[in-house]
Order: sequence, then C-alpha cells, then structure tokens
Amino acid sequence: MTSSTLKSYVKPSFIICVAVLLTAAVAKEAVIRVLGVQMVKLPVPLQHPLEDMDAAVLAPYELKNSSRIANRDVLESLGTEEYLQWFLEDTEAEPASPTRYCSLFITYYTGNPDMVPHVPDECYVGGGNQRDAGGTVTIDVPRADGSQKLNFQHVVFKNIDPKLMTTETFSVEYFFHANGDYCSNRTETRLKLGSNWFNKYSYFCKVEWKFYGADSFGLIYPDKDQTLRASQKLMARLLPELEKNHWPDWEEMK
Repeated sequence: MTSSTLKSYVKPSFIICVAVLLTAAVAKEAVIRVLGVQMVKLPVPLQHPLEDMDAAVLAPYELKNSSRIANRDVLESLGTEEYLQWFLEDTEAEPASPTRYCSLFITYYTGNPDMVPHVPDECYVGGGNQRDAGGTVTIDVPRADGSQKLNFQHVVFKNIDPKLMTTETFSVEYFFHANGDYCSNRTETRLKLGSNWFNKYSYFCKVEWKFYGADSFGLIYPDKDQTLRASQKLMARLLPELEKNHWPDWEEMK
C-alpha cells in the first residue's frame, strides 16, 4: 500500500463516512430490537394437511382423481410439499357442460418463503400457451369474516396448434390467502407479507382452478360468465372448509 493510498483512508471525510455507516448499522439493529420487528419468520403449520381435506364437503362436486408430484425437480421448483391437486366433477352439471370438470391446485408456503414466485400468468406461458387477457373479477361468496365478496384473477390463455391449425381458448383462476387475509394477486400478497413486521409467523396459500368439459370433439371450455357462476358454486363450498379446518388461525398467531 502506497503512502498516498494510506493517506486517503485517514482523511477526515473518509473517517466520518465510516463512522456514520457503523452508527447507522448499530442504530438499525437497536431500533429493530426495541420495536420488536421480526426479521426472521417462523413456519406455522396448517390445522390439517391439505391432502387430508374431506372431499365430501364439496358436494355436488365429486373427487375423481388426486395426484402427487413424483418428479423431484418439479417439486423443488414448486417450493413446497404441502399441496393439494384434485380433479373434480360437478355431478349436477349437464354431461356436455363446459364447467362439468375442474382441476383444483392449492399450495401452501410458510416461514420465510420466496416472495410468491409461481403464478399461472407465467407458468402457463412457460408451458407453450399465449396469455390473451386477464384481470381481477369479483363474485359473491359468504365468508367466515362476514364479507360477501371474493376477488380473484381471471386469466385467459390461447393454445395454438400450428399442425392442426386450431386454437383453444381457456382461462385459469386464482387468488391468495396470506397472513389471515385474501389477496387477489401477487402484488397484494407481497405487500401483505412485507408489512408483517411484528409477528414472528408468516404464510401464504395459493388457490388455483380451471373449468372444462368434454364432448364428442374433445375438450370444451367455458366463457367468462360461465366461469364466474361455476367459481361461485365451487368457492361457496371450498372456502368454509379451508377457513375452518386448514388455514392457520391468524388471530391466535397474532
């Protein structure tokens, strides 16, 4: 080290900057301790595992198939082993109804999870589909907190087959439940998680579903109005079960 370099480190301006930075670092830690800010979150378990859900509570929807992810790479990418992947049939729907069948996918993250990395908007595009439209929609669903509204994402995709010269248009619906509140999109969920300063626990859960039907020509998909009506019917049965028997009691956690 040359003498000129050494002199630059002992200049008053440099010493003052170092002192300010050290003071700020110490003060930050002190303020965090005094205010009780919880920087590291602890995991909070579900009341009961998602895969233990009683399918009978969803009637007239019947569970036709329940699958688990066998590929470890896919499971690691998902980021959790706490999930439910069901395929349901609405026994009240007409045989050729575009909402007769439903794929339901619920994932749960807790502790210090990644800040909501997986949303259908990106995952389906990564699978070769084109995102055509999307936005927040609202349905009437009575909930345990007295609210009558549920906001969620309605995302429309196109699947184009260049060989057959055909295009399929379908939608995927989803919302989040984070630290005791419903969030209609990823941004709301990240803000909810980020503002959880004083609680030592944290979690979020994504509920995702897609309706479809089948006729003699193959799969058929509902339009927006059909999707909203079917979503209202399904969520009126699913949400009470999640709130009562699966999601953590956030008031108790607080």
